[in-house]
Amino acid sequence: IHKFLFRICKLSVIYTFILAYNHIKQVVSYYNNYHMFGMFRQLLNLLYKRRCYICKSTRDNAILCNDCLKKIRFLPTKPVKIINNADVYSMTIYTGIIMKMIRGLKYHRKKDLAYYHAKLMYDYWKELHEDKEEYIIVPVPMHKTREKQRGYNHMNLIAQEFAKLSGYEINTNLIYRTKNTTPQYALSKEERESNLKNAFGINTKNIKLLRGKKILILDDIITTGTTISEMVSTLRSADYHVVKAFTASC
Repeated sequence: IHKFLFRICKLSVIYTFILAYNHIKQVVSYYNNYHMFGMFRQLLNLLYKRRCYICKSTRDNAILCNDCLKKIRFLPTKPVKIINNADVYSMTIYTGIIMKMIRGLKYHRKKDLAYYHAKLMYDYWKELHEDKEEYIIVPVPMHKTREKQRGYNHMNLIAQEFAKLSGYEINTNLIYRTKNTTPQYALSKEERESNLKNAFGINTKNIKLLRGKKILILDDIITTGTTISEMVSTLRSADYHVVKAFTASC
């Protein structure tokens, strides 16, 4: 009798494990389904509303609320600089909300802000009537070492969202950093020029495919214009002559 009861208990335990395993499989399958996961995420957003990164409001359940977006003022639709015969446009002044957005995306892993950067930049870009032209988007590259340390290039994220909105092609391999330069913000104009001299190279695998195409350089901020100048010079050395640059701020 004891052996019989032991076998029954053993079979019950095995049966319970089988049921539990099947249930876990169903749960995993459920959450692996993109649509269902999207519904689950929406439910979480309703229960735990997202706060605006700037003002902390939960009113719009978004990382950036409409009230904060409306406070960003566009600059006039004309170049802020002309560097090496390339027009450079900036969407707004580097202050207040846009400054916090750039720092949040760049240093604090707020990757969802990339979409809002791109949306604002594209709204400004359309006012230039440049959206009817065809460009290849080339975001300012990071050195591999720094990108590995940070985990991502924030300008690639913005460029990807900008490409979706504009329909432009994006190329993150055309130009690359040849050296891991010192961060520019603490340097004088002369030091920046020395720091970035010969800092970029051209990927020869793409050179024939893209030659003759219009290049649009994207960056988050322009101050002295040294980074843009070096990139334009590098592109021109490879016979890319139709080049423009567009930054989120200046």
